[in-house]
Amino acid sequence: TFAERANLAGVRHILLVLSGKGGVGKSTLSTELALALRHAGKRVGILDVDLCGPSIPRMLRVQDSAVHQCDSGWVPVFVGQDKAIALMSIGFLLERPDDAVVWRGPKKNALIKQFVTDVAWGELDFLIVDTPPGTSDEHISTVEALRPYQLLGAVLVTTPQ
Repeated sequence: TFAERANLAGVRHILLVLSGKGGVGKSTLSTELALALRHAGKRVGILDVDLCGPSIPRMLRVQDSAVHQCDSGWVPVFVGQDKAIALMSIGFLLERPDDAVVWRGPKKNALIKQFVTDVAWGELDFLIVDTPPGTSDEHISTVEALRPYQLLGAVLVTTPQ
């Protein structure tokens, strides 16, 4: 729909951060990449679709923030003194940041689709998508939801073992 396209219309590049396993540093890499791009003068957003372990709000010290609604959907949390990095995470939607999310596939997939279509990102040079570990439904849902935008690139995080 037009409304869906409008929320990502101002995003020039979408970059997925993936790995085949957990604990390899996806969220750290996503955060550092966002900070480096911001330091280079780029407008950056992070979409944290790691539904079971949303760590980016804590890494950026905004875990006590809340998202708000506007006419075009959810307003992401803006990070830093200059409010230069936009962040959306399930961590902002939980009662307590350490709550576990125990959801089955359809509910996870619906939330990912909602994150892609209902967040008012505004104008961004880069949207970094931090994915959960592994090769689960969430990855397929994320790529499917982003497919119409044809702006995809990926960083695959690996370790030597």
